[in-house]
Amino acid sequence: MTPEPPLRVLIVAGDPLARAGLAALLADRPDCRLVGQVGEDEDLAAALALYRPDVVVWDWGWEAELPPSAAMADAFEDFPVVVLLSDTNHVREAWAAGARGLLSRRVAPAHLMTALRAVAGGLVVLDSDWADVLRPPEPLPFPPLIEALTPREPDVLQLLAQGLSNRAIAYRLDISQHTVKTHVNAIITKLGAQNRTEAAVRATQMGLTWL
Repeated sequence: MTPEPPLRVLIVAGDPLARAGLAALLADRPDCRLVGQVGEDEDLAAALALYRPDVVVWDWGWEAELPPSAAMADAFEDFPVVVLLSDTNHVREAWAAGARGLLSRRVAPAHLMTALRAVAGGLVVLDSDWADVLRPPEPLPFPPLIEALTPREPDVLQLLAQGLSNRAIAYRLDISQHTVKTHVNAIITKLGAQNRTEAAVRATQMGLTWL
């Protein structure tokens, strides 16, 4: 079997010591070819065009501030990027920017190379420490109805959820438009909604209507 060619890696970091540290970790690995090192304040777009890396490893350092947005746009748009983070403060920002990998700055060299190759191959890699940060919160349960629906209001609500106008609901239920309007206003209030559209959405989510 033909061995895989060395992975072309570009290092990006604002701190020169961080760049040197990453270079030392990767320089002696036969499966990695370090093509360049770039600071966050340098012309990252030009460096990417020059080096054409297979993957970018970007150390976001210990600083509280994010890297320049223009630099992030240059990197994340066209190249797979693995971001190294010191804590969870900027996990969401890195993920939203388009990072394909999120790892701790304390990652072992072998694990880093595995992640870089996986990301270069089109996969997404996420440090287990950051998983809970990206997991969406559990949806809050809807509060109970402010007041129970009357026997007629479920019929009105069902047609309202189907998008029918007051006139159409009145025709379908053989009641006056004034009566429909009264029912609709009561339904909106009881569901704690702001308008009929929100009432229809809430009713569907609460299982009060059916398709």
